[in-house]
Order: sequence, then C-alpha cells, then structure tokens
Amino acid sequence: MIETSSEVCSAAISVDGVVVALSEQLEAPSHAALLTLQIDECCKTAGITLAQLDAVAVSQGPGAYTALRVGASVAKGICYALEKPLIALDTLRVLAHASIEHQVFSPIQSMVFVPMLDARRQEVWLAVYDAGLRELAPAQPLILENNSFENFIDGKVPGIGMSGIVLGGNGMEKMRSGSFLKNVIFGEIKKCSARHLATLAEQSFQQADFQDIAYFEPYYMKPPNITTPNKPLF
Repeated sequence: MIETSSEVCSAAISVDGVVVALSEQLEAPSHAALLTLQIDECCKTAGITLAQLDAVAVSQGPGAYTALRVGASVAKGICYALEKPLIALDTLRVLAHASIEHQVFSPIQSMVFVPMLDARRQEVWLAVYDAGLRELAPAQPLILENNSFENFIDGKVPGIGMSGIVLGGNGMEKMRSGSFLKNVIFGEIKKCSARHLATLAEQSFQQADFQDIAYFEPYYMKPPNITTPNKPLF
C-alpha cells in the first residue's frame, strides 16, 4: 500500500487487512527519493518479495500534484512489471474510515466525519461522511473564511447542529485558529498514512475492484500551480 497524497510518504504491507509492515516519514523531503526504499524496507520486514504480493493499493488523491504522481507511477510500475492488480482508494474516504475506526466519543451514530487535506493558503479539500462511511458530500475545495465552513455544513447536511462533527487530516489544523461550530471535534487522525488503507484495500481486493493500469490517473482535483519565471532562461 502506498500513500503519497500529502507531506507524508509511506508504504505498508497488509495481510487479510492487517498491517504487518510499515515505513513512513511524516515530513518527507522527497517522495521520489524515499518511496522505493520504503517499499523495500516493508518487504524485508514482512519477509516477502514484491512478486508475492496479491495486489498494490495506492491513495489516489486529492492531494499534492507531484507527490500523487510519484505514488501512482511507482504503483503502476510494480503492477506492470509483476502483472499485479491495482487498487485505487480515495484519500478523503480513507481518512474518514480511519477517523471512524479511531473515534472514542459516543454516540458515534449521530456523528458526521469531515476529512480535510491542506490545499495551501486558507483552502482545504474536504468531503463529508456519516458513521457508516456513506458519502453525504463529495470531495471538493473550500476556502476557510468568514462562515464558509458553517455554511458548507448547513447546506450539505441539514440538521447538522444536533450532531458531532469530527474533523480529520492535516487540513483540520486550519480550523483551530477560527471560531467555528461549537460541536466540532478535532479527531485523532491528523496525518495520511499507508496503514490507513489496509481495511478498504482488503475490501476492494475481495470485490475485485481493480483499476485499468494503462488509464489510471490520480485524482488531483485542481491542476498544478505552474508559475512563469520572471527572467528569461537564455
């Protein structure tokens, strides 16, 4: 399993949905330089070879453009070379699932889960799920200013004021400095990690929910921010 959607670079191996090896760096300077080394470390820890893998799962985004491309390229390369199926998992859905699994407050049935990824400045990528991982609002960008979050929640989930709102992901840190809804809970899942993919990856594998390797692309949500140099190159 590969997770490169954010500043975290991580790889993991799971057996029947249980993580048996994990290698990650929370503030990766270069995903391209680290990822293959992490995969090799996981194989050594688990005592298996890449050829013994049943499938490769990758976090498909949204997230950082270059980092997502690194993860997708490595995952597709392994699948092409070893003829393994490719599993792609929505990053926000994975974060929501991890938040649900780690939620300690009750009653959990009345809560909604809002995974957030930092999209620079005051913007986040987010989605909304109920406690059964049913999507209440699809992944989308949101600029956190004025009452934008409250208006978003009220518009997407009527009657949300009676429920707890559990935030997750690195984007939720942008909420700490604002005065938002009183029933917002800052969840335990603050970072993306390959270990969070295990359960959903196992489900996808059992359902044979695989990607067409030739056509798979990460879900960037927004195009890369490419700037034009002020000075001529020549």
